[in-house]
Amino acid sequence: MTIGAIGLMGIAALLILLMLRIPVAFAMFLVGFLGIWHLNGWNAAMGLLASETFTLASNPELVIIPLFILMGNVATVTGMSRQLYDAAYAVIGQVRGGLASATVIGCGGFAALSGSSVASALTMGKVSLREMDRFDYDPRLSTGVVAAGGTLGILIPPSTGFVIYAILTEQSIGRLFLAGVLPGLLLLSAFILTITIMCWVRPAFGPAGPRTTIDEKSRKLLGALPILVVILLTIGGIYAGLFSPTEAAGVGAGLVILYGIVTRTLTVRAFWEASKDSIVTTATVMLILIAAHMINPFLALSHIPTVVGEFLAGLEAGKIGTLVVILFVYLVLGCFLEGFAMLVLTLPIFFPVIVDLGIDPIWFGVLVVLTLEMGLISPPVGINVFIVKSVAPKVELGTIFRGVLPFWLAMIATLAVLIAFPQISLILPNTMFN
Repeated sequence: MTIGAIGLMGIAALLILLMLRIPVAFAMFLVGFLGIWHLNGWNAAMGLLASETFTLASNPELVIIPLFILMGNVATVTGMSRQLYDAAYAVIGQVRGGLASATVIGCGGFAALSGSSVASALTMGKVSLREMDRFDYDPRLSTGVVAAGGTLGILIPPSTGFVIYAILTEQSIGRLFLAGVLPGLLLLSAFILTITIMCWVRPAFGPAGPRTTIDEKSRKLLGALPILVVILLTIGGIYAGLFSPTEAAGVGAGLVILYGIVTRTLTVRAFWEASKDSIVTTATVMLILIAAHMINPFLALSHIPTVVGEFLAGLEAGKIGTLVVILFVYLVLGCFLEGFAMLVLTLPIFFPVIVDLGIDPIWFGVLVVLTLEMGLISPPVGINVFIVKSVAPKVELGTIFRGVLPFWLAMIATLAVLIAFPQISLILPNTMFN
Protein backbone atom coordinates (compact mmCIF):
# COMPACT_ATOMS: atom_id res chain seq x y z
CA MET A 1 0.00 0.00 0.00
CA THR A 2 1.37 3.42 -0.94
CA ILE A 3 1.93 6.22 1.57
CA GLY A 4 -0.70 8.36 -0.17
CA ALA A 5 -3.27 5.57 0.12
CA ILE A 6 -2.56 5.32 3.85
CA GLY A 7 -3.17 9.06 4.19
CA LEU A 8 -6.47 8.85 2.34
CA MET A 9 -7.52 5.92 4.54
CA GLY A 10 -6.69 8.00 7.59
CA ILE A 11 -8.84 10.92 6.38
CA ALA A 12 -11.70 8.55 5.57
CA ALA A 13 -11.42 6.96 9.03
CA LEU A 14 -11.46 10.40 10.66
CA LEU A 15 -14.58 11.46 8.75
CA ILE A 16 -16.34 8.22 9.71
CA LEU A 17 -15.47 8.71 13.38
CA LEU A 18 -16.75 12.30 13.29
CA MET A 19 -20.00 11.22 11.62
CA LEU A 20 -20.39 8.63 14.38
CA ARG A 21 -20.26 11.56 16.83
CA ILE A 22 -16.94 10.55 18.35
CA PRO A 23 -15.52 13.71 20.02
CA VAL A 24 -13.30 15.62 17.60
CA ALA A 25 -10.19 15.51 19.79
CA PHE A 26 -10.35 11.75 20.42
CA ALA A 27 -10.98 11.00 16.74
CA MET A 28 -7.93 13.02 15.67
CA PHE A 29 -5.77 11.55 18.45
CA LEU A 30 -6.63 8.03 17.33
CA VAL A 31 -6.10 8.56 13.60
CA GLY A 32 -2.96 10.66 14.04
CA PHE A 33 -1.31 8.35 16.56
CA LEU A 34 -2.08 5.14 14.64
CA GLY A 35 -1.05 6.75 11.34
CA ILE A 36 2.35 7.91 12.65
CA TRP A 37 2.85 4.54 14.37
CA HIS A 38 2.25 2.78 11.06
CA LEU A 39 4.49 5.09 9.02
CA ASN A 40 7.29 5.91 11.48
CA GLY A 41 7.04 3.40 14.31
CA TRP A 42 5.89 3.28 17.93
CA ASN A 43 8.73 5.41 19.36
CA ALA A 44 8.05 8.23 16.90
CA ALA A 45 4.33 8.25 17.76
CA MET A 46 4.94 8.23 21.52
CA GLY A 47 7.66 10.87 21.26
CA LEU A 48 5.46 13.17 19.22
CA LEU A 49 2.55 12.73 21.64
CA ALA A 50 4.71 13.71 24.61
CA SER A 51 6.55 16.61 22.97
CA GLU A 52 3.60 18.22 21.18
CA THR A 53 1.38 18.03 24.25
CA PHE A 54 3.94 19.77 26.44
CA THR A 55 4.95 22.34 23.81
CA LEU A 56 1.38 23.39 23.08
CA ALA A 57 0.19 23.37 26.69
CA SER A 58 3.10 25.62 27.71
CA ASN A 59 2.47 28.17 24.93
CA PRO A 60 1.85 31.49 26.74
CA GLU A 61 -0.24 32.86 23.84
CA LEU A 62 -2.95 30.32 24.63
CA VAL A 63 -3.71 32.10 27.91
CA ILE A 64 -5.91 34.33 25.73
CA ILE A 65 -8.46 31.51 25.37
CA PRO A 66 -9.52 31.04 29.04
CA LEU A 67 -9.38 34.79 29.72
CA PHE A 68 -11.71 35.77 26.88
CA ILE A 69 -14.04 32.84 27.64
CA LEU A 70 -14.16 33.92 31.29
CA MET A 71 -14.88 37.50 30.21
CA GLY A 72 -17.87 36.34 28.16
CA ASN A 73 -19.22 34.06 30.90
CA VAL A 74 -18.97 36.76 33.55
CA ALA A 75 -20.60 39.29 31.20
CA THR A 76 -23.54 36.91 30.87
CA VAL A 77 -24.11 36.38 34.60
CA THR A 78 -23.75 40.10 35.38
CA GLY A 79 -26.40 41.03 32.82
CA MET A 80 -24.12 43.08 30.56
CA SER A 81 -25.38 41.30 27.45
CA ARG A 82 -28.99 42.09 28.38
CA GLN A 83 -28.10 45.77 28.86
CA LEU A 84 -26.69 46.00 25.34
CA TYR A 85 -29.84 44.45 23.90
CA ASP A 86 -32.04 46.79 25.95
CA ALA A 87 -30.12 49.81 24.64
CA ALA A 88 -30.52 48.73 21.01
CA TYR A 89 -34.17 47.88 21.71
CA ALA A 90 -34.83 51.35 23.14
CA VAL A 91 -33.23 53.13 20.16
CA ILE A 92 -34.60 51.16 17.18
CA GLY A 93 -37.25 48.85 18.64
CA GLN A 94 -40.11 51.11 17.56
CA VAL A 95 -39.39 50.72 13.84
CA ARG A 96 -40.65 47.76 11.79
CA GLY A 97 -38.33 44.81 12.44
CA GLY A 98 -36.57 46.87 15.11
CA LEU A 99 -36.53 44.10 17.71
CA ALA A 100 -34.84 41.77 15.24
CA SER A 101 -32.25 44.43 14.37
CA ALA A 102 -31.68 45.04 18.09
CA THR A 103 -31.07 41.31 18.48
CA VAL A 104 -28.40 41.39 15.76
CA ILE A 105 -26.71 44.37 17.43
CA GLY A 106 -26.89 42.58 20.77
CA CYS A 107 -25.35 39.47 19.24
CA GLY A 108 -22.56 41.55 17.74
CA GLY A 109 -21.79 43.23 21.05
CA PHE A 110 -21.91 40.00 23.00
CA ALA A 111 -19.71 38.36 20.35
CA ALA A 112 -17.09 41.03 21.05
CA LEU A 113 -16.99 39.80 24.65
CA SER A 114 -17.50 36.04 24.45
CA GLY A 115 -15.91 35.06 21.11
CA SER A 116 -18.37 32.16 20.99
CA SER A 117 -21.14 31.73 18.43
CA VAL A 118 -22.99 29.14 20.47
CA ALA A 119 -22.88 31.33 23.58
CA SER A 120 -24.11 34.33 21.59
CA ALA A 121 -27.05 32.42 20.11
CA LEU A 122 -27.99 30.86 23.45
CA THR A 123 -27.72 34.07 25.48
CA MET A 124 -29.46 36.38 23.00
CA GLY A 125 -32.07 33.72 22.32
CA LYS A 126 -33.08 33.68 25.97
CA VAL A 127 -33.10 37.49 26.06
CA SER A 128 -34.83 38.37 22.78
CA LEU A 129 -37.10 35.52 21.62
CA ARG A 130 -39.64 36.17 24.36
CA GLU A 131 -39.80 39.87 23.44
CA MET A 132 -40.25 39.19 19.71
CA ASP A 133 -42.91 36.59 20.46
CA ARG A 134 -44.73 39.12 22.65
CA PHE A 135 -44.96 41.54 19.71
CA ASP A 136 -46.14 38.82 17.28
CA TYR A 137 -42.96 38.49 15.20
CA ASP A 138 -43.09 35.73 12.65
CA PRO A 139 -41.19 32.71 14.09
CA ARG A 140 -39.16 32.45 10.88
CA LEU A 141 -37.73 35.92 11.45
CA SER A 142 -37.33 35.75 15.23
CA THR A 143 -35.57 32.37 15.36
CA GLY A 144 -33.66 32.94 12.12
CA VAL A 145 -32.19 36.23 13.32
CA VAL A 146 -31.02 34.70 16.61
CA ALA A 147 -29.38 31.72 14.89
CA ALA A 148 -27.71 33.93 12.27
CA GLY A 149 -26.79 36.72 14.68
CA GLY A 150 -25.05 34.20 16.90
CA THR A 151 -22.61 33.40 14.10
CA LEU A 152 -21.05 36.83 14.60
CA GLY A 153 -19.32 35.34 17.64
CA ILE A 154 -16.71 33.55 15.56
CA LEU A 155 -15.86 36.58 13.36
CA ILE A 156 -16.04 39.68 15.57
CA PRO A 157 -12.95 39.64 17.81
CA PRO A 158 -12.07 38.20 20.21
CA SER A 159 -12.74 35.00 18.29
CA THR A 160 -11.76 31.50 19.35
CA GLY A 161 -11.79 30.57 15.66
CA PHE A 162 -9.10 33.17 14.93
CA VAL A 163 -7.00 31.95 17.86
CA ILE A 164 -7.09 28.35 16.62
CA TYR A 165 -6.35 29.46 13.05
CA ALA A 166 -3.39 31.51 14.31
CA ILE A 167 -1.96 28.60 16.30
CA LEU A 168 -2.33 26.12 13.44
CA THR A 169 -0.83 28.46 10.82
CA GLU A 170 1.64 30.37 13.05
CA GLN A 171 0.03 33.73 12.26
CA SER A 172 -0.37 36.77 14.51
CA ILE A 173 -3.44 36.63 16.76
CA GLY A 174 -3.46 40.44 16.97
CA ARG A 175 -3.48 40.86 13.18
CA LEU A 176 -6.30 38.33 12.83
CA PHE A 177 -8.37 40.03 15.52
CA LEU A 178 -8.06 43.40 13.79
CA ALA A 179 -8.73 41.81 10.40
CA GLY A 180 -12.09 40.56 11.69
CA VAL A 181 -13.40 43.95 12.87
CA LEU A 182 -14.55 45.52 9.58
CA PRO A 183 -15.81 42.23 8.04
CA GLY A 184 -17.75 41.63 11.26
CA LEU A 185 -19.35 45.06 11.09
CA LEU A 186 -20.05 44.54 7.38
CA LEU A 187 -21.82 41.26 8.09
CA LEU A 188 -23.78 42.82 10.96
CA SER A 189 -24.91 45.59 8.58
CA ALA A 190 -25.86 43.01 5.95
CA PHE A 191 -28.03 41.22 8.51
CA ILE A 192 -29.81 44.45 9.47
CA LEU A 193 -30.36 45.25 5.77
CA THR A 194 -31.80 41.74 5.30
CA ILE A 195 -34.23 42.31 8.19
CA THR A 196 -35.27 45.67 6.72
CA ILE A 197 -35.96 44.14 3.30
CA MET A 198 -37.89 41.19 4.80
CA CYS A 199 -40.11 43.50 6.85
CA TRP A 200 -40.61 45.85 3.90
CA VAL A 201 -41.73 42.95 1.67
CA ARG A 202 -43.83 41.33 4.43
CA PRO A 203 -44.72 43.88 7.14
CA ALA A 204 -46.34 41.18 9.29
CA PHE A 205 -42.94 39.54 9.77
CA GLY A 206 -41.75 42.24 12.18
CA PRO A 207 -44.34 44.62 13.62
CA ALA A 208 -43.09 47.83 15.21
CA GLY A 209 -42.42 47.75 18.93
CA PRO A 210 -43.46 50.33 21.53
CA ARG A 211 -42.07 53.86 21.35
CA THR A 212 -39.66 55.01 24.04
CA THR A 213 -39.03 58.49 25.37
CA ILE A 214 -35.74 60.37 25.12
CA ASP A 215 -35.17 59.79 28.84
CA GLU A 216 -35.69 56.03 28.45
CA LYS A 217 -33.29 55.92 25.49
CA SER A 218 -30.67 57.85 27.45
CA ARG A 219 -31.03 55.60 30.49
CA LYS A 220 -30.72 52.40 28.43
CA LEU A 221 -27.73 53.75 26.50
CA LEU A 222 -26.06 54.68 29.77
CA GLY A 223 -26.67 51.15 31.01
CA ALA A 224 -24.86 49.75 27.96
CA LEU A 225 -21.88 52.04 28.49
CA PRO A 226 -19.83 49.53 30.57
CA ILE A 227 -19.91 46.83 27.90
CA LEU A 228 -19.01 49.39 25.20
CA VAL A 229 -16.07 50.61 27.30
CA VAL A 230 -14.78 47.04 27.73
CA ILE A 231 -15.04 46.39 23.97
CA LEU A 232 -13.28 49.64 23.06
CA LEU A 233 -10.49 49.11 25.60
CA THR A 234 -9.75 45.54 24.56
CA ILE A 235 -9.95 45.87 20.77
CA GLY A 236 -8.88 49.52 20.68
CA GLY A 237 -5.98 48.78 23.00
CA ILE A 238 -4.68 46.12 20.62
CA TYR A 239 -5.00 48.48 17.64
CA ALA A 240 -3.28 51.34 19.48
CA GLY A 241 -0.45 49.05 20.57
CA LEU A 242 -1.17 49.61 24.26
CA PHE A 243 -1.15 45.89 24.97
CA SER A 244 -0.90 42.52 23.27
CA PRO A 245 -3.97 40.32 22.61
CA THR A 246 -3.15 38.27 25.73
CA GLU A 247 -2.87 41.42 27.86
CA ALA A 248 -6.11 42.70 26.30
CA ALA A 249 -7.84 39.50 27.38
CA GLY A 250 -6.60 40.00 30.94
CA VAL A 251 -7.72 43.65 30.96
CA GLY A 252 -11.15 42.73 29.58
CA ALA A 253 -11.73 39.89 32.04
CA GLY A 254 -10.56 42.06 34.93
CA LEU A 255 -12.85 44.94 33.98
CA VAL A 256 -15.91 42.70 33.63
CA ILE A 257 -15.23 41.08 37.01
CA LEU A 258 -14.68 44.52 38.59
CA TYR A 259 -17.98 45.71 37.10
CA GLY A 260 -19.77 42.72 38.62
CA ILE A 261 -18.24 43.39 42.04
CA VAL A 262 -18.98 47.13 42.03
CA THR A 263 -22.60 46.66 40.87
CA ARG A 264 -23.04 43.60 43.13
CA THR A 265 -24.34 41.55 40.21
CA LEU A 266 -21.53 38.99 40.51
CA THR A 267 -21.98 36.63 43.43
CA VAL A 268 -19.39 34.13 44.59
CA ARG A 269 -21.58 31.27 43.36
CA ALA A 270 -22.09 32.93 39.93
CA PHE A 271 -18.35 33.56 39.59
CA TRP A 272 -17.64 29.94 40.48
CA GLU A 273 -20.05 28.69 37.82
CA ALA A 274 -18.64 31.08 35.21
CA SER A 275 -15.09 29.97 36.07
CA LYS A 276 -16.05 26.29 35.92
CA ASP A 277 -17.67 26.71 32.50
CA SER A 278 -14.59 28.58 31.29
CA ILE A 279 -12.29 25.76 32.43
CA VAL A 280 -14.40 23.10 30.70
CA THR A 281 -14.52 25.07 27.43
CA THR A 282 -10.79 25.81 27.58
CA ALA A 283 -9.97 22.14 28.18
CA THR A 284 -12.07 21.18 25.16
CA VAL A 285 -10.26 23.69 22.92
CA MET A 286 -6.84 22.62 24.22
CA LEU A 287 -7.59 18.96 23.55
CA ILE A 288 -8.59 19.80 19.99
CA LEU A 289 -5.39 21.79 19.44
CA ILE A 290 -3.17 19.05 20.86
CA ALA A 291 -4.96 16.46 18.74
CA ALA A 292 -4.47 18.67 15.69
CA HIS A 293 -0.72 18.61 16.32
CA MET A 294 -0.91 14.82 16.26
CA ILE A 295 -2.76 14.45 12.99
CA ASN A 296 -0.89 17.22 11.12
CA PRO A 297 2.45 15.31 11.04
CA PHE A 298 0.59 12.20 9.86
CA LEU A 299 -0.91 14.14 6.94
CA ALA A 300 2.51 15.58 6.12
CA LEU A 301 4.14 12.15 6.21
CA SER A 302 1.49 10.76 3.87
CA HIS A 303 2.07 13.65 1.39
CA ILE A 304 -1.64 14.55 1.30
CA PRO A 305 -0.97 18.35 1.21
CA THR A 306 1.37 17.85 -1.75
CA VAL A 307 -1.16 15.73 -3.64
CA VAL A 308 -3.96 18.25 -3.03
CA GLY A 309 -1.69 21.13 -4.05
CA GLU A 310 -0.79 19.40 -7.31
CA PHE A 311 -4.47 18.69 -7.99
CA LEU A 312 -5.50 22.32 -7.43
CA ALA A 313 -2.59 23.54 -9.54
CA GLY A 314 -3.71 21.18 -12.30
CA LEU A 315 -7.10 22.90 -12.41
CA GLU A 316 -5.37 26.04 -13.71
CA ALA A 317 -8.09 28.15 -12.14
CA GLY A 318 -5.77 30.98 -11.12
CA LYS A 319 -5.38 32.50 -7.67
CA ILE A 320 -8.99 33.62 -7.15
CA GLY A 321 -10.44 30.52 -8.83
CA THR A 322 -8.43 28.21 -6.57
CA LEU A 323 -9.45 30.26 -3.54
CA VAL A 324 -13.12 29.93 -4.49
CA VAL A 325 -12.73 26.15 -4.91
CA ILE A 326 -11.19 25.86 -1.43
CA LEU A 327 -13.92 27.98 0.15
CA PHE A 328 -16.55 25.88 -1.63
CA VAL A 329 -15.02 22.76 -0.03
CA TYR A 330 -15.31 24.47 3.38
CA LEU A 331 -18.92 25.37 2.60
CA VAL A 332 -19.80 21.75 1.76
CA LEU A 333 -17.92 20.33 4.75
CA GLY A 334 -19.70 22.86 6.96
CA CYS A 335 -22.96 21.04 6.26
CA PHE A 336 -21.61 17.95 8.03
CA LEU A 337 -18.68 18.86 10.28
CA GLU A 338 -18.23 21.14 13.28
CA GLY A 339 -16.19 24.28 12.55
CA PHE A 340 -13.13 23.55 14.68
CA ALA A 341 -12.97 20.03 13.27
CA MET A 342 -12.85 21.51 9.77
CA LEU A 343 -10.05 23.88 10.70
CA VAL A 344 -7.76 21.26 12.18
CA LEU A 345 -8.53 18.77 9.42
CA THR A 346 -8.19 21.02 6.39
CA LEU A 347 -5.65 23.74 7.22
CA PRO A 348 -2.63 21.40 7.02
CA ILE A 349 -3.85 20.47 3.52
CA PHE A 350 -4.96 23.84 2.13
CA PHE A 351 -2.64 26.30 3.87
CA PRO A 352 0.53 25.27 1.95
CA VAL A 353 -1.44 25.78 -1.29
CA ILE A 354 -2.48 29.26 -0.14
CA VAL A 355 1.11 30.18 0.69
CA ASP A 356 2.38 28.90 -2.68
CA LEU A 357 -0.23 30.99 -4.49
CA GLY A 358 0.88 34.12 -2.65
CA ILE A 359 -2.51 34.68 -1.00
CA ASP A 360 -2.33 36.76 2.18
CA PRO A 361 -2.80 34.29 5.08
CA ILE A 362 -4.59 36.91 7.22
CA TRP A 363 -7.12 37.59 4.45
CA PHE A 364 -7.55 33.86 3.92
CA GLY A 365 -8.16 33.43 7.66
CA VAL A 366 -11.04 35.93 7.57
CA LEU A 367 -12.60 34.21 4.55
CA VAL A 368 -12.29 30.76 6.14
CA VAL A 369 -13.78 31.89 9.45
CA LEU A 370 -16.71 33.54 7.65
CA THR A 371 -17.28 30.33 5.69
CA LEU A 372 -17.20 28.38 8.97
CA GLU A 373 -19.92 30.71 10.26
CA MET A 374 -22.14 29.64 7.39
CA GLY A 375 -21.77 26.04 8.51
CA LEU A 376 -23.27 27.00 11.88
CA ILE A 377 -26.64 27.63 10.19
CA SER A 378 -26.40 25.14 7.29
CA PRO A 379 -28.40 21.87 7.31
CA PRO A 380 -28.17 19.14 8.41
CA VAL A 381 -25.80 19.99 11.32
CA GLY A 382 -26.40 23.74 11.82
CA ILE A 383 -25.34 23.90 15.49
CA ASN A 384 -26.83 27.36 16.05
CA VAL A 385 -30.16 26.21 14.64
CA PHE A 386 -30.33 23.42 17.22
CA ILE A 387 -29.30 25.87 19.97
CA VAL A 388 -32.23 28.14 19.03
CA LYS A 389 -34.49 25.08 18.89
CA SER A 390 -33.58 24.31 22.51
CA VAL A 391 -34.56 27.86 23.52
CA ALA A 392 -37.76 27.85 21.39
CA PRO A 393 -38.95 24.21 21.57
CA LYS A 394 -42.39 24.99 20.11
CA VAL A 395 -40.93 26.18 16.80
CA GLU A 396 -40.39 23.50 14.17
CA LEU A 397 -36.81 22.84 13.09
CA GLY A 398 -37.78 23.35 9.44
CA THR A 399 -39.21 26.78 10.31
CA ILE A 400 -35.89 27.85 11.83
CA PHE A 401 -33.93 26.61 8.81
CA ARG A 402 -36.28 28.56 6.51
CA GLY A 403 -35.77 31.61 8.71
CA VAL A 404 -31.97 31.51 8.42
CA LEU A 405 -31.99 31.18 4.62
CA PRO A 406 -32.11 34.97 3.88
CA PHE A 407 -29.26 35.52 6.35
CA TRP A 408 -27.28 32.67 4.78
CA LEU A 409 -27.62 34.45 1.42
CA ALA A 410 -26.48 37.69 3.09
CA MET A 411 -23.38 35.83 4.28
CA ILE A 412 -22.70 34.65 0.71
CA ALA A 413 -22.95 38.25 -0.50
CA THR A 414 -20.61 39.43 2.27
CA LEU A 415 -18.12 36.69 1.41
CA ALA A 416 -18.17 37.79 -2.24
CA VAL A 417 -17.50 41.41 -1.24
CA LEU A 418 -14.56 40.38 0.97
CA ILE A 419 -13.09 38.29 -1.86
CA ALA A 420 -13.45 41.20 -4.31
CA PHE A 421 -12.05 43.77 -1.87
CA PRO A 422 -9.30 42.22 0.32
CA GLN A 423 -8.44 45.60 1.86
CA ILE A 424 -11.63 45.51 3.92
CA SER A 425 -9.96 42.75 5.92
CA LEU A 426 -6.37 44.00 5.72
CA ILE A 427 -6.58 47.75 6.27
CA LEU A 428 -6.65 47.64 10.09
CA PRO A 429 -3.89 45.03 10.63
CA ASN A 430 -1.70 46.69 7.97
CA THR A 431 -2.24 50.12 9.56
CA MET A 432 -1.31 48.81 12.98
CA PHE A 433 1.76 46.78 12.07
CA ASN A 434 3.12 48.98 9.29
